[in-house]
Amino acid sequence: MNRADLAFVLNAHLPFVRHPEYPVFLEERWLFEALSETYLPLLRVFNKLEEDGIPFRLTMSFSPTLTAMLTDTLLQDRYRQYLDLQVELAECELVRTEGQTTYKTAKLYRQLHKHNQLDFHEVYQGNILRGFSYFQKKGYLELITSAATHAFLPLYQNHPETIDAQLQVAAEAHIRAFGRPSKGLWLPECAYFPGLERTLKRHKFEYFFASAHAVLNARDFPRAGVFAPLSLSGGILAFPRDMESTNALWSPDRGYPSDPVYRDFYRDIGFDLDLEYLKPYMPGTDERLATGFKYHAVTGPTDQKLWYDPDKAQARVKEHAQNFLYNRIQHAQKIAEAGLAETPVIVSPFDAELFGHWWFEGVSWLDAFFRQAVSQPGIRLVTPSDVAASGAVFQQTELAFSSWATGGYAEAWLDGSNDWIYRHTFKAVQRMVELVGRFPDVQGRKQRALNQAAREVLLSQASDWPLIIKSGTTVGYAERRVKEHISNFTRIYESLSSNTMDTEWLTTLEKRNNVFPDLDYKVFQKKT
Repeated sequence: MNRADLAFVLNAHLPFVRHPEYPVFLEERWLFEALSETYLPLLRVFNKLEEDGIPFRLTMSFSPTLTAMLTDTLLQDRYRQYLDLQVELAECELVRTEGQTTYKTAKLYRQLHKHNQLDFHEVYQGNILRGFSYFQKKGYLELITSAATHAFLPLYQNHPETIDAQLQVAAEAHIRAFGRPSKGLWLPECAYFPGLERTLKRHKFEYFFASAHAVLNARDFPRAGVFAPLSLSGGILAFPRDMESTNALWSPDRGYPSDPVYRDFYRDIGFDLDLEYLKPYMPGTDERLATGFKYHAVTGPTDQKLWYDPDKAQARVKEHAQNFLYNRIQHAQKIAEAGLAETPVIVSPFDAELFGHWWFEGVSWLDAFFRQAVSQPGIRLVTPSDVAASGAVFQQTELAFSSWATGGYAEAWLDGSNDWIYRHTFKAVQRMVELVGRFPDVQGRKQRALNQAAREVLLSQASDWPLIIKSGTTVGYAERRVKEHISNFTRIYESLSSNTMDTEWLTTLEKRNNVFPDLDYKVFQKKT
């Protein structure tokens, strides 16, 4: 039997959303939902796997903006308040659904939020990064980083100071969060442009992940297809994404999460029940919103959804984990028969929030997958560093410009709806470089102002904002964020130019946008 090396990769990322100027801020729920439905449940799975002696292997990327939020005391306190309300709502739902088909699911939600409460308060004392660090030290996880604010790097290739700043700040933030350097980099949106590897090498990254067409359109056709990394300038390894394995989970029509018995993501009591009943659990808004309490199954392409049955869903999870492993083994056999690679490296990258948040059963699926993989001689779970250390010699070439979005290039981040962003962010970079040249070594208030100016530039570059605008979701918030960061930067720039800095305003801004506390504005020093 031919073996396949399988590298499962989860990218955990959220944009920096923190608003101390409001008692409650709706978009902070993005973090709270990810904590409740993905990150804490993942840690519980990891703990149980270790307890049962299951040697799982997984790569996880944590973006610097996410680690900043996860270690922020204000957001930790607000998450505790969110959890208290979720537990209270769960108790009310047990009363409301007693004797009904949905009672079993209501019990499931109560158990979820009580577990989250216990783990967050007592096990991790508010900082879940301790849990992920533990599993890295034990050899189960390889933790890597992404660009500082998840900027779409190819659009800034004519501004090399931005690329350097994004990577240097990311490398430093990762060490601060996890106590060791990141060997790999999750390129935001898997977006690559030729020559980027030279900057990666300068910042001591050893590998990254690329879309399949980046590899297939390489300068030299890849002899192993997408089933082996390619070696780029300086020895940087590019690991291509395997579309067949990722589509098994990602595909909206054929992927496992679309199975009729799984829980439906969109049908939520926040839109179904009496608003007066729900209002105590929706602070900060008078509008309806998703609560996370969902009682319907996917069912199919119909509005007449069936009730969700947790037992049926869990049975299907095991079937799908077995199916995934079987298909990977069959795939490896076909690759070997075609003479592409004796031991293919299959890289399956996903957004971490797919597991638990978008696909409620996804965390359970991962658990079943790891447990079944142990007894499969045809599959070896690896990380990219395992592959790099194997002693294998990989084909050298150059990749093509690419991303993993629909269309495969940059149109999701640069079209008629969002292209206005870049004339502002490009100008801000130019002015930031100018400021570094004018103030090469200052202390005190000017240094604080320059450091904050650099933060505002980085925050304006987040790829999340143009993507949200393009997708038409929370457009107003995304536009506001870009404009606010550019406005903040411009005010600092003009104040430094006229030597009229408002110290009180600067202090308020530092407290609000407090990401990257160790940032040195000289990361934007002009490249020669």
